[in-house]
Amino acid sequence: MDSPLLFLFVVFVFIKVMEYSITLLNLGHLRRYGHRVPEGFADFVDDATLARMRDYSVDHGRIDLLSSTLDFVVTAVFLFGGVLNWYNSWLTNLGWPFTVTAICFFLFLVYTNFFIQIPFDLYNTFIIEERYGFNRQTLLLWMSDAVKGLLLSTVFASLLLWVAFKIMAVMPLTWWFLLWFFMLLFKVFMLYISPYVIEPLFNKFTLIADKKLEEKIRELLAQAGLTVSRVFTMDASKRSGHGNAYFSGIGHVKRIVLFDTLLEKSSEDEILGILAHEAGHWKKKHILKRLVVMECISFVALYLAWWFMQTDTLTAIFHIEQPTVYVKLLLVGFCGGLAAFPFKPLLSYSSRKDEWEADHFAAELTKNPHALARALARLGRDNLANLHPHPWYIALHYSHPPLSLRVKKLLSE
Repeated sequence: MDSPLLFLFVVFVFIKVMEYSITLLNLGHLRRYGHRVPEGFADFVDDATLARMRDYSVDHGRIDLLSSTLDFVVTAVFLFGGVLNWYNSWLTNLGWPFTVTAICFFLFLVYTNFFIQIPFDLYNTFIIEERYGFNRQTLLLWMSDAVKGLLLSTVFASLLLWVAFKIMAVMPLTWWFLLWFFMLLFKVFMLYISPYVIEPLFNKFTLIADKKLEEKIRELLAQAGLTVSRVFTMDASKRSGHGNAYFSGIGHVKRIVLFDTLLEKSSEDEILGILAHEAGHWKKKHILKRLVVMECISFVALYLAWWFMQTDTLTAIFHIEQPTVYVKLLLVGFCGGLAAFPFKPLLSYSSRKDEWEADHFAAELTKNPHALARALARLGRDNLANLHPHPWYIALHYSHPPLSLRVKKLLSE
């Protein structure tokens, strides 16, 4: 292994070791402090519940480590062990049309990852989730979801790849900009159609039966200057006992979706507090700001991808005998992921900052911060959340502040 390739391999290993170390640090931190009841949780958790919370996080952490380790080994062998060169040469030599070959190149990788993850998904669902009383889906339903997800991935990936490589062929100097613009339009389009086309493929949505609660929701959002087309209940209980709520869609198709599991366990004030938090994201334009930031990143990333793909530097480093456009794109994506790793904590911090703002907005809108605090404490208990994550794990992985800190801050307002 020559120096440039060895350097990339060392960087790849270093990042993975760092991720593993922080995960193990987080699990050890939970074992050490998991018996402590955070402020605001005394009415919701006892010693037995805390033990279940700890064990649930540890069990998921272990299987996630195993899954991540297998992913690391497969990626290392594929990229650094010569498999990528063989795979690229074999596929290219089949003589298929360029666009068909390029699409198949990436689809085979998608399918491989899908089948590798099947044992871990099954274990998470039917062993861990079943052990802690969350799983409510049958094997048949799991298989149905998996097939639907794979078919959707195939359709959308094929469409996007076909457009991408057509643009590359027609506009070799400006494809990066045209592709960025097309992807932006596609994302906005998906925000509009997802509530009506994608989401109903997996869940049943019905208008909320509690009209009194619906009226209170509309009145609350009207105070924030927001309107929603409809308020729906989703049959989340057919798959899991976890509860949640979210806003779906964009513009005039924006709507509220409440998990039926959330409605079963939460009071009206708690539900209103949760929705006020979600309204805070819209009112503070967090979603728009995040979209702008991500599109700026995508803009720069695609330009850099175009720049690096003008030469055979990366394919030479990885000893690729036939430097095809699609293998160049894969290598740029891989190296870009390594380069972007140091910025991950910054993006996580920005997301957590938005969550703090949404909590504060909800407290001011409802004039009842304790209701949201109770809702978060109840969700933490019912979902067996980790109430004692390690600060380094938070910095690297948490898009939301820890529940214990959010509840403590809300109780002080």
